[in-house]
Order: sequence, then structure tokens, then C-alpha cells
Amino acid sequence: RVFLRAINQYADMLNKKFLDQANFELQLWNNYFHLAVAFLTQESLQLENFSSAKRAKILNKYGDMRRQIGFEIRDMWYNLGQHKIKFIPEMVGPILEMTLIPETELRKATIPIFFDMMQCEFHSTRSFQMFENEIITKLDHEVEGGRGDEQYKVLFDKILLEHCRKHKYLAKSGETFVKLVVRLMERLLDYRTIMHDENKENRMSCTVNVL
Repeated sequence: RVFLRAINQYADMLNKKFLDQANFELQLWNNYFHLAVAFLTQESLQLENFSSAKRAKILNKYGDMRRQIGFEIRDMWYNLGQHKIKFIPEMVGPILEMTLIPETELRKATIPIFFDMMQCEFHSTRSFQMFENEIITKLDHEVEGGRGDEQYKVLFDKILLEHCRKHKYLAKSGETFVKLVVRLMERLLDYRTIMHDENKENRMSCTVNVL
């Protein structure tokens, strides 16, 4: 909780002193995002790994601090305005890591950041190729590391499709991208599940699907 208060004070200072065009500090903002994501993903806050009694005790006393800092990260991202493009594709990995935390409200609040990133890059270059390449690479790594689940796949699909379909220029390419990533996620999750299967044919079939 002490760290959370410190990070929030750091965030206030960034907004007040280092956001406008003349004083914007890329490295400071970068440090903030990496620090906040490291805080959110640390072992001691992953409540689903605790016994129900310990989880209830922590929630009762402190609430879910992951959700608190996650909402703060989301707000800080949107505060960046025209500076957002400077954080693409570097911030795709950390944001992905945050959205993969198995907390439904946190996921719903932070997955839309991906659409915002697509939009930013599209306005800048008329495509979102850098974002797409980065999320595919990082997703592979994260799912292999044990993160991600069926609920995440469903939320990712639903939230991003809704946003893309409302956008004049991203409706078609956005939908293609979302379907691609969801299909990849399906195959990666299957592959992860079957990795320990004794049946070599099943493993080989999943490997071929991923490839």
C-alpha cells in the first residue's frame, strides 16, 4: 500500500509538470509505466494464488490493489494525448502483461487501450503494422509462460471488435486483425494444454496449427 501511494504521487507529478509539450519527459513516463506494471504483476498481489481465507482477509483490508493501479495506468495512458505514438510499440508488451491478469474488471478497463494504440498508429502511418507485429510476438511469449485463458480470449474478441466496428477506417482491417489474434490465441492455448500430453500425434497436430 505504501508503494501504491508513492506511485500515485509520482503519477500526479508527471501530470502536473511533465505532460505539456515544452516539459514532456519521455524517459520519466516510460519509467512510470514500467514501474506501475511491475507493481501490478508482482507475485504478492496475485490473489487467485492464495487460499480463500487469506484472499478475503487481504481484500477486506486493502481491496484489490491491482485493480486500483490498473485503472490509474489506463488514465495515465489516455492523458498522454499526442505523445502516445512515442510509446508504440514499446508499451504493447507491458500493457498486454497487465490485461492478462485474471481480474475481470481490470481486463474490461484495460483491453480498450489496444484499440487506442491501433488508432494512434493508424493516424500516424495509415496502418497499425508495428502494433500488430508486437502484440503477436508478445502474446506468444506470454501464453507460453502460462498467462491467458479462455475468458481473456472472449473479452479480447468482444471488446476490440466493438471498438473497431464503430471506427470509420479501422472497421475492416481491425476486424481482420482481431480474428487473427483470437485464432492465434486459441492455438497457443491448445498447444499449452497439450504440451504434457503423452500422445505425440496430438502434440504434433497442435504444433502444426500454431505454425
